[in-house]
Amino acid sequence: MITLLKDLVRIKSDTIEGANNALLFCENWLEERGITTTVLKHEEKLMLVAVIGDGDECMIWNGHVDVVPGNPEQFEPFIEGDLLYGRGTADMKAGVAAMMQAFYELSKEPKNLTKKIQLHIVTDEETDGETSKFLVDQGYTGDFVICGEPTHLKIGLQAKGIIQFDVILKGKSSHGSRPWEGKNAIEQAFLFDQQLRTLSFLTASNEFYDYPSLNLAKIQAGERYNVVPDNCIISYDLRFVPGQDMQSIIADLTKLAGEFPNSELKIQTTAPAVTTKAINPYIQRIAYVTSQFIGKPAVLFGQHGAADARFYAETGAGAIEFGPSGGDWHGEKEYVSISSTETFKNILVSLVINKSIS
Repeated sequence: MITLLKDLVRIKSDTIEGANNALLFCENWLEERGITTTVLKHEEKLMLVAVIGDGDECMIWNGHVDVVPGNPEQFEPFIEGDLLYGRGTADMKAGVAAMMQAFYELSKEPKNLTKKIQLHIVTDEETDGETSKFLVDQGYTGDFVICGEPTHLKIGLQAKGIIQFDVILKGKSSHGSRPWEGKNAIEQAFLFDQQLRTLSFLTASNEFYDYPSLNLAKIQAGERYNVVPDNCIISYDLRFVPGQDMQSIIADLTKLAGEFPNSELKIQTTAPAVTTKAINPYIQRIAYVTSQFIGKPAVLFGQHGAADARFYAETGAGAIEFGPSGGDWHGEKEYVSISSTETFKNILVSLVINKSIS
């Protein structure tokens, strides 16, 4: 399995072409081991589906082989002790390699399977996740989904929802030496930001989150020192807490924008929160099996970011992020723990043999 992981890391998959090449490598690896695969294509992006087992109960394992850009040397993996270094080791080629190895081991003894397993490998999680969404839209769904993102073998059963939006604030131009004759749109943006941060939805919390997060991501305004700007666009990335109502938040944003003359609110991207419950029987089974392997109670937590689990969760499926230990992903010294990758693979195998979830 570690040889498989190193081979995957060597594939420079930080472009569509490179990610597609990595996916075709996965296809070949599985086919060589007698596993039938289906490769689909959406807007030049490839994705792979393989299925073992049968019955009404279906668990999906989802992983991505695309990575963020890195230096050439980061695509030459190396090992120091228990750590394997390289671009994409943690995020998330180790998770993919473990899923592929577990899938192969289970395929050799189908009589031990207690449910259907679908393996989904996709190529654009680091950009927009269109390939996972495409699979869901094509009907590749199940009862429960594990996205093998690096979580230190902790179970990420919730994830914040997303609202990314622009606010266009209007003012009135004048000469920069006579600002009182104009209305500075940048100053209007400052005032909007101050009032935004007092809205009540930013105080929401639950057992996994103390509050939503609000990132002022971009400001676009002004062209010359001697001109009062009459237009300012400010852009935000809002991550709301599971349990909050997205439409209610958007209504509050719309109301606030309406208090600024001629302003405009533009919603660019939304995604619902992942709200898998701890009482879900899959969660209980995963927590139990994980605790047996790590020798202590499994940890449940909420992710601040969003992965492809969100697309499956929209269908009503339980969905989690759950994978091996690593660090510095997207950084220069990205690494994954070899032993935790082996443990993750063993957990996946144990989840679907001997004992049914239901």
